[in-house]
Amino acid sequence: MEVKGAEAWSLDLLLAPCPLLLAGVGTIIKVNHLVKDFKVPKKQLNPGLGQKVLSVFYREWETKRALKQVSFEVKQGEFVGYVGPNGAGKSTTIKILTGVLTPTEGEVQVAGFVPYKQRYEYTYHIGVVFGNRSLLEFDIPVIDSFRLYRDIYELNPKAFQERLEFFSEILKIDQFLHIPVRKLSLGERMRCEIAASLLHKPQVVFLDEPTIGLDVLAKEEVRNFLTRINQEDKTTIMLTTHDMSDIEALCDRIFIIDEGSIIYDGSLTEMKRKYVQWKRIEFEYHGVKNPLLLKEVLKKTRVLEQTQNFVSLEVNLLEQDVPEIIGGLLNSLDISDLNVQEPRLESVIKEIYRRGINAAVDPLEIPSPNLS
Repeated sequence: MEVKGAEAWSLDLLLAPCPLLLAGVGTIIKVNHLVKDFKVPKKQLNPGLGQKVLSVFYREWETKRALKQVSFEVKQGEFVGYVGPNGAGKSTTIKILTGVLTPTEGEVQVAGFVPYKQRYEYTYHIGVVFGNRSLLEFDIPVIDSFRLYRDIYELNPKAFQERLEFFSEILKIDQFLHIPVRKLSLGERMRCEIAASLLHKPQVVFLDEPTIGLDVLAKEEVRNFLTRINQEDKTTIMLTTHDMSDIEALCDRIFIIDEGSIIYDGSLTEMKRKYVQWKRIEFEYHGVKNPLLLKEVLKKTRVLEQTQNFVSLEVNLLEQDVPEIIGGLLNSLDISDLNVQEPRLESVIKEIYRRGINAAVDPLEIPSPNLS
């Protein structure tokens, strides 16, 4: 007796939403006390000739701890940034989350799977784009790589065509679908990489530098696309990048890792509220209406720059209220233009790196901008 559709049924079961999520728990990534150790050759200080020769036949090893008790949770549908300096532990974390590496200690669960134990089933639920590793075959047209992934994920022709049309509309990739990957620019290839990683509608996507090499317009298209799949499909996205403008434009929440430890976990708004101690007010004016009031207002600020009709002030947020200062300026001057600036996100994060693990406890003193 032939059981029709049995193969399709088994695949549907494999690709079905995880019971953990159906139960309404909401947490799709859970990392608990994650530790990863690597064995590396022991460095010798000023080794002699004999030691150099001996090291060819006998090498001493030491243990380097790349991740130190890392713990965090990500809810379904969140768009999170994962940032840190080179060597901080970002790549190691992502490789464990994608099942490439096995942790030394700790627990990891993504979409109800333990990545390094259930790699086959797990890969149907995730998408991955690493900036330094291509998903596409370099010597064949892009569309052929897409068809390969169609067969790997066993997508039906209708679903595959719908996804292609969707990607072509948003990412503008239809113009180079039939061009070999090696002939594409970095920006064109990156758009195709993102499309390839999302063909099967994964629940979780891990992205490494997705806008690298893109011009301003292409970068905006990719950002809009990622925001759309995050909001419409409730796709959970974890982004690693050195481009802080991507973090500000896309992420609801940010993890900062340094020397193997998470030193910040929260929203960008909360980070700025907690750590930024100053704001800069710049304005142009045509005349003074109340000299005495102006003198009192300026006592509460520090003048950074002043020309005939332009002034730049610094306001210490721990001591003064910005709306009050602005109100005083408007009542004492005939102002034609005014804007308020915060420190750049790079400056805030750089200071958090400098403080290291203590940044999670101590308030930061973000330095004033260098106007030279």
